[in-house]
Amino acid sequence: MFRKGNAVSRVSLEFVSAGREHGVQSFVAFFTTFWWVDRSISSSSSSSSSSSSSSTAAKMATSSGSSGSSGGGPPSPSASRSLVQYLNQILSMRGPNQLPYDEEVKWAIRQNLLAVIKDYAGLQVKTGSFTHNDGRTTNLLQVYGTIPMFFKEVKYNIPVTMWLLEAFPRVAPMVFVTPTQDMVIKHQHRFVDASGTVTIPYLSQWIYPRSNLFELVQNLSEVFGLDPPLYSRPHVAATAHHRVPNSSSSSQSPRTSSIHHGTNPMNASSNLGPGSPRPQSPAAASFHGPHRLQSMNPPYTVSPGSSPRPPSQLKSENPVEVFRHNAVNALSERLHRDMNTMVRRANTDMDELFNTQVILNERIEIVDQGFHEMQREKELLEEELQLYMTNTMEMESWLRHNEGDRSELDIDRVFEPCDALSNQLLENTAADLAIEDILYSLDRAVQEGVIPWDNYYKTVRSLSREQFYLRATCAKVKAAQRHNQVEGMAFRASMMSVS
Repeated sequence: MFRKGNAVSRVSLEFVSAGREHGVQSFVAFFTTFWWVDRSISSSSSSSSSSSSSSTAAKMATSSGSSGSSGGGPPSPSASRSLVQYLNQILSMRGPNQLPYDEEVKWAIRQNLLAVIKDYAGLQVKTGSFTHNDGRTTNLLQVYGTIPMFFKEVKYNIPVTMWLLEAFPRVAPMVFVTPTQDMVIKHQHRFVDASGTVTIPYLSQWIYPRSNLFELVQNLSEVFGLDPPLYSRPHVAATAHHRVPNSSSSSQSPRTSSIHHGTNPMNASSNLGPGSPRPQSPAAASFHGPHRLQSMNPPYTVSPGSSPRPPSQLKSENPVEVFRHNAVNALSERLHRDMNTMVRRANTDMDELFNTQVILNERIEIVDQGFHEMQREKELLEEELQLYMTNTMEMESWLRHNEGDRSELDIDRVFEPCDALSNQLLENTAADLAIEDILYSLDRAVQEGVIPWDNYYKTVRSLSREQFYLRATCAKVKAAQRHNQVEGMAFRASMMSVS
């Protein structure tokens, strides 16, 4: 019988080895796979998983009775309500566990998650610790599970993990293919690298708010259907030779004997009982199916497109070929580790270069702004210089024209009044000021004793009388000028109204 403890210990060993051999992203992806396997094993071994904690959306969906591994059919109403409650809870958290998303986009994130999980029941939501390339660790939302794809008119489920970064939904999420221990990523896949990172055109052309998670999953399904990213991992012949005798023990079941007769191990999953979902992929496309089959069926598998070899053929395997195959596998793993190390170093260098590029772009903007300001200031100075040069030329021309007539200049004709009233006002004002100067001089003279007092009084009385008449005349002239101005303004207003 299949035991949960054995499966968990086996997956735990794979989990530790994945963290040691691969990068941080592969380590996180394998942790997601381990969590899903543990969940699926718990749900198949007993029904007690319905009382699990609501700290993650995966356990909430299990307690609601939904099966998310097949990737088909909408979730039940109770599961939808639980998911809505879970999203409302985690998006409204405060304190050290608060998610690093902007408040104005949290509603958009919630709607994105609800829309994609409504139509893809194989996907679920939870929070997790994401480690960036610079070593920063952040608590982020992740969508994990399986998405359906159709390859040669056969439906398969591809395990993926989508991390919603801090700037989501303004930037695209990070998508990873998370293979189980029985899966291997296709070598030199166009859109999936060796670490499982997905780089489809929809991600590189992500534009908010036009792009969303629902269309992203649709694009992933279409792209993977054209070129599947996962295949079954071929087991070493020596391992199969070591485990084949277990299939001939006294506890052999009809499922085991069917595999001896050449049935694909994945196609035999329909005999696992009503509690186990049927894997639809010869490439081991579901999360929990391959782990159950490994404990109940003979552990050897075959590559897609070839027929399985019987145990007798495995026993007669050439030891030289077995050694050669093991050596090739060991060399491939070493090359894979070295390649991951080089990729991490290259990513670090790229991040540093990108940061330098950002700084240089900011400085370019500052320099351009300063250049434009200096250009505008130069244009203003050139305009002012042109104005000064024009005024200088006009003044020099006036001086050249009037310089020769300086000796013949009549001081009384320098200022020519425009009318008779202005001329009268000018003459009276000049006479008034002249009398004022005479009175000042008389005051000085009488104080110094130059003239006697009686002459001073007579002269002052006469000048003051004359100054009074002059000032009265100036006042009348000013009143007449104001009257003429008012009449002129009224005349112009009437002419404008008539026109």
